[in-house]
Formats: sequence, structure tokens, C-alpha cells
Amino acid sequence: MHQAYQTQPKLRDCWLDLDHARELKTVSDLLDLQPLISELILRDLRATGGAKRARTGAGGMTAEQVVRALLIKQMNGFSYRELAFHLADSRTYRTFCRLGVTEATPSKSTLAANIKALRAETLEQVHRLILSVAEASGVERGQKVRVDCTVVETSIHAPTDSSLLLDCVRVLTRLMRQAQELLGGDEILFHNRTRRAKRRYREIGSARRKARRLRAYRDLIRVTEEVSGWAQHSVKVLHQAGTGDALQASAARALGLQLTHFLELTDTVLTQTRRRVLLGESVPAAEKLVSIFEDHTDIIRKDPRDTLYGHKICLTGGRSSMILDCVVLEGNPADSTLAQQMIERQGEIYQRPPRQAVFDGGFASRDNLHAIKSNGVQDVAFAKRAQLAISDMVRSAWVYKRLRNFRAGIEGNISFLKRIFGLDRCSWKSFPSFQSYVWSSILSFNLLVLARHLLV
Repeated sequence: MHQAYQTQPKLRDCWLDLDHARELKTVSDLLDLQPLISELILRDLRATGGAKRARTGAGGMTAEQVVRALLIKQMNGFSYRELAFHLADSRTYRTFCRLGVTEATPSKSTLAANIKALRAETLEQVHRLILSVAEASGVERGQKVRVDCTVVETSIHAPTDSSLLLDCVRVLTRLMRQAQELLGGDEILFHNRTRRAKRRYREIGSARRKARRLRAYRDLIRVTEEVSGWAQHSVKVLHQAGTGDALQASAARALGLQLTHFLELTDTVLTQTRRRVLLGESVPAAEKLVSIFEDHTDIIRKDPRDTLYGHKICLTGGRSSMILDCVVLEGNPADSTLAQQMIERQGEIYQRPPRQAVFDGGFASRDNLHAIKSNGVQDVAFAKRAQLAISDMVRSAWVYKRLRNFRAGIEGNISFLKRIFGLDRCSWKSFPSFQSYVWSSILSFNLLVLARHLLV
């Protein structure tokens, strides 16, 4: 019988009869199979001061709510503002995140504080717990693996020497202005050179002749050195401001540490600019700084035409399309140096080596072949043979062809991770957060893939 109003709203969980809702319900059931996940997440929340109400006060978000909100965020590529809206607006997402019908949904700042409290090491442990569920359900046993590398970019602008110098001038000036507001104009003395630096930056970008560009660079370097000198004096003043109010002294110390950090980066930028622009040297990629905000960023040359700024990651995929392992690398090590490490890590995860392993052509070497075979792997294939005989790698040409075709599947998995789960570009700041971001994308991907296998 139809009614005009629903006088008593239902308070029980309610899942819609739609494909995505069924996937989320399966993911929810998978998470419930491993109660240790919530314990691991809770440990991070209690250890991090940034997570609101981690120890005292109101209850705040529970550990399971935090990890479930993280999964929703990564599966949809939401910003924290969008995540807060959809948790308030979507019945399915509220049900998945265990938010009651009458319960207030978390704000974007609360979501950010709690999600950013999760460490990469914790998310990797959660990932391995999910792999144990996949093995128990027969979806993925880790017997046949494929290994490949890709690059996850950091959220920086295209680096040029002039733009880096301008960034240094802007940031140092902003911090000195904050110090001036804190201690007064008589203590912190400097002149604002931001407009002059910006004019030189634009002049460099539009200069058609080398002589004009060099003249603009020399002036921009001179301006940056001048601002750096004022900042060094400001640091000394801030360190001496410890005799007054305790709150003011604490703020002064914090500003001093920030200025010191950016002064060190400014010195690096000035050095590499003098070497490259004024002296005409070719600065090695390992010695270059490409961002003062994400100073951990590496320069990754994939080929002479394609340069990326971020970090190289090495992925191991399984027969089920799940990602079985991931290593976030520093620098740009050759693929051939990573093959043995990835197989050894598979032995740690499954307590045995895989039966078959296939790699991209960049991993190929005779030393890698012998080392991996000595670890107990029966068939080892490389997409490019690199003067290796098929009979040395695998049992037959048919097996080699099947493994080579199997390897191509990880390209599709990487594409899916980049397009849907945000693995193309990391929006979180600092290297530890970068690692957490990568693992959160992989964890979300694996749970969705596992849920789809179980729903078939």
C-alpha cells in the first residue's frame, strides 16, 4: 500500500540493486573478513597528531570509516571536497563507509587529516592481507607473475631555471613578510623584489636572442641572491626571538626552520642555474632540483623525446590482473637491476617463488635469468630476448609465446590504474605521502578487481 510520507525511516544498511553498489558490497564484505585491517589503520590514526580527535574528545571517524572513505576517494578520483559531498549525498557511499542515517558526515578537512595519517607501510600491510583473502578464495595464487615499470608524476609545473628562481624569490619573500608581521618591521628588513623577478622571468621566456636572455638571467640571479641574503639575516633574527612570549617564540622557530629549508633549496637552484646557463655545463639529472615544493621529485627520461618528473615504480601483476607487489623507487635505476628484487619479494609474500615469471625487455640479462632460475622459478621470459636462447628461458617456444602475450596484460592494468585510480599524477605532498598515495591507488584497484572476480 502506497503512503504519502514515510513516518519511520529505515535505519538498516541499504544497498541499491545496481552493478557498482554490488561491487561495493562485495568490497565491504572482503574488508570484514580481515578485522586486522581496522587495527592497523587505528594504530596510524592514534600515532598521528594531524588526525582529529585521535585519542581524546569526541569519537571522530572510526578506523574502518577512514579506510573505506579512502577507497571511495581513489576509486572515483574525488578531491576531499567532492568526497565530503558524495558521502553526504550518496546513500550507497554512506552505507559503504558505515555512516548512519542520522550521523553527521565528516567535513573535507576531517577527511584529509584522517586519510593523510595513513602510512605507506600500513597500506602495504593491508594490501598483503587482501592478497591472502584472494589466495584463500582461489582468485590469485601468485604462481604466474608479470613485472613492469611505470612513472607516477608529482604535482609540479614544468621546471625551468627561470621559473625555479622566481619560485625561490616568491617563497622567501612570503616567509619574510610573515616574520615581519610576527616580530615587527624594525626587526625584519627586506625589500619586495617579486615584481622585478617576475619581469625577468617573462623576459627570459620571450627573448629571441641569446644575449638578451643571458642579460635577463644575470639580473634574475642577482635578485635571487639579494633576497637570499635578506632571508639569511631574517633566520638569525628569528632564532634570537626566544626571550619573549612563548607562543611567539615557537612561531618564530617554526618560521626560521621553514626559511632555512628554502634557503638550502635556493642555493641549489642558484648553483645549477649558474652551471647550466652562465657556464654552459650539462648538469646531470641526479644533481638537478626540479621543484622547491616537491624537492624529492626525480627526472625520468623514458626516451629522448619524453621526460617525466616524479618517481619510477615497479609493479608485479598476477594472473587475476591484481597487482601483487609495488616498489616506489628513488632516482632512475635501470630495469635490469630490479628483476631479482621483485622475485625475491614474491617469495616473501607467498613464502615460495612463482612458477612462471615474465618481464619487459628492459629487464633482460643473462645474470638476471640465472639468478631468477636459481630462486626456484621454472620459466623465466623476457619480452625481448636480448641474445638469450628460448630454450634457456622456458621449456618450449609455445610457452615463451604464451608468457610474452601474458606480459602484455600488465600494460592494460597500468592504464586502468592511471585513468581511474589516479596513478598518473600524485596530488599529495612530500615523499612519504607520495608512497601512501601509490599504495592507496593499488589497494583500491585490487579490491575492485577481486570483487569483480567474486561476482562473476
